[in-house]
Amino acid sequence: MIRQYQLVEKVKSYDGGADEDALNRAYVFAMRAHGAQQRASGHPYFSHPIEVAGILTNYKVDTATIVTALLHDTVEDTSATLSEIEGHFGPEVARLVDGVTKLTRIEFQSDQTKQAENFRKLVLAMSEDIRVLLVKLADRLHNMRTLGHVKDPEKRRKIAMETMEIYAPLAERMGMQEMKNELEDLAFSQLNPDARNSVVRRLDFLRSQGENVVERVLDELRSTLKASGLTASVFGREKTPYSIWRKMQRKDIAFGQLSDIMGFRVIVESLDDCYRALGVIHGAYSVVPGRFKDYLSTPKPNGYRSLHTGVFGPERQRIETQIRTREMNEIAEFGVAAHWQYKQGAKVDGRQYRWLRELLEILEHAAGPEEFLEHTKLEMFQDQVFCFTPKGDLINLPRGATPVDFAYSVHSAVGDHCVGAKINGRMMPLRTELRNGDQVEIVTSKAQTPSPTWERFVVTGKARARIRRFVRMQEREQYLKLGQSILKKAFREEDYEYSDKAVHGVLKVFNVPAVDDLVAHVGSGLITSRAVVEAVFPRTKKKRLDDGKVVPLERPHAKPKSSGVPIKGLIPGMAMHIAGCCHPLPGDRICGIVTTGKGVTIHTIDCETLETYHDQPERWLDVSWEADSDSDKIHVGRINLTVLNAPGTLGELSTVIARNGGNITNLKITNRSTDFFDFNVDIEVRDVKHLAEIIAALRANPNINAVERARG
Repeated sequence: MIRQYQLVEKVKSYDGGADEDALNRAYVFAMRAHGAQQRASGHPYFSHPIEVAGILTNYKVDTATIVTALLHDTVEDTSATLSEIEGHFGPEVARLVDGVTKLTRIEFQSDQTKQAENFRKLVLAMSEDIRVLLVKLADRLHNMRTLGHVKDPEKRRKIAMETMEIYAPLAERMGMQEMKNELEDLAFSQLNPDARNSVVRRLDFLRSQGENVVERVLDELRSTLKASGLTASVFGREKTPYSIWRKMQRKDIAFGQLSDIMGFRVIVESLDDCYRALGVIHGAYSVVPGRFKDYLSTPKPNGYRSLHTGVFGPERQRIETQIRTREMNEIAEFGVAAHWQYKQGAKVDGRQYRWLRELLEILEHAAGPEEFLEHTKLEMFQDQVFCFTPKGDLINLPRGATPVDFAYSVHSAVGDHCVGAKINGRMMPLRTELRNGDQVEIVTSKAQTPSPTWERFVVTGKARARIRRFVRMQEREQYLKLGQSILKKAFREEDYEYSDKAVHGVLKVFNVPAVDDLVAHVGSGLITSRAVVEAVFPRTKKKRLDDGKVVPLERPHAKPKSSGVPIKGLIPGMAMHIAGCCHPLPGDRICGIVTTGKGVTIHTIDCETLETYHDQPERWLDVSWEADSDSDKIHVGRINLTVLNAPGTLGELSTVIARNGGNITNLKITNRSTDFFDFNVDIEVRDVKHLAEIIAALRANPNINAVERARG
């Protein structure tokens, strides 16, 4: 544990103007406040804030941040109050401590809600001052370093998962690569210890076998650069076990197939030298195709700048090399902390970060803390693709993003009014996945509103939050209209006239804040109109049938009509129906669901509807198609198509189907835009093979953009 004088000296070593008195007072205040408290390891609790402060001194942060680190657990875990801290250390430190403090004194419904609410508060605090996040990351790093002392394995796993999903991505967005790597690797050791140990053993073996190889590669690289007249520092660094394992998983390769477990870094004096060094390395060694990335001309969102290249280097070793200046290297290692200038009076404002502004927008549109946390994970925990606007502005998005995600990233209003997209000058469907370097032009219309179907393919949290908010508003308007209609009818039946004033008096009875909320609840079926009427007029008496006792009309002589489709495994005499959700065909794997009064409904084995009966195994029936059934018997299959909005396209569609022996029985437009139409088409076919032949023929038509069999 760092002693008081050591901490002060360390801060003064990089900040001569540090407030020594404030540091000493904070050290003593925290030590007294935590008193005899102990951590799970048995060490004094006070050792934790001291270590957190020590971690932050490596990033050369200002006095207020170090003081906050020393005090960050006092409000949460001791009798100290924020007003006390403000009185001793001023409003700035009190505000920072409050931002880091968890909401432990509020009762929540579940641990997940508590986690989500804590994260919501953290985002709000760090949007005002990014130092809150620095303290929180250092706090999490020390907790992860000592996680092995927590006895409950489930609790360790939960903390490690939270670190992997939230805090490591936050560190990456801050540009703090070293901290991100350590957080990931510590979490990996808890979540998958066997995999990590396997990678570590393999690294130890390679290290013992190839120490001289690494040194020879470094020596030759230094000599090659020096011979060209470049002043450069060259060193190698082994990748972390987690980054190695993740690459093995992503590329589906064995450890022995990895060729870049060592990364080599070239540090030069200027930007021009970066490109000169790249030219020297490419001139001396063969380039690995597809491995060059220029983050100088297009920096990463967190400010990271460097040149990356892969070459068959010295001794024909395949090596990954990063080329950057000393300043770029500082930013790559320490991120936002490398820009720190508090001692000169400048303030780093959290609002300068685009990703943080987007988190605030998600927070504004999310329905609650849990939804906000879900969208935030979508926003941060994914690889990036870089696309361009027609004016050349760079937009970074998660991998798998679509033009709708791009539109919302440009501006919320652009996303709301998006009707189409040109990708590299060509009109494409809105669900198209974007690739690195795509130029995207969004076509908008004031009449357009967000489509609920967009939520199926968007991947950014911002887009999903905005779409869900619009859908919620639409649903609420519909529920309001329906609720008013239901209540007016219920009041009329009792010879009363409905009024908002009458309903306002019973809001507390139903625990809702406003009349509109009560009316919407009635429209959505959460509250019955009868309950509202009786709450407003308690003396109202009306004879009603017992709730829930519905006696169906019996038709003893009515016999369900069977389709006569050849299926074996049915109970003799039982009616059978083909499901309209999945349209099973001969050749599909099928199963039957028994429904009282309806007989058996036949579904494909992968039909989504079957999830409804997951906990009712007694209703499942093992059935299959008769192997010798009549191959000419007609069945109905359904397909989904996206076609170009052009004259004659519909005619071509029907012609292709007819030429291949199919017959259209129903056609429905499910979505339309300026350039594309989506259809559901029901086709009479013999079996699944016949339908597959028709789908293949349709895909060959240039005016048909996409074809797939409908599954629900």
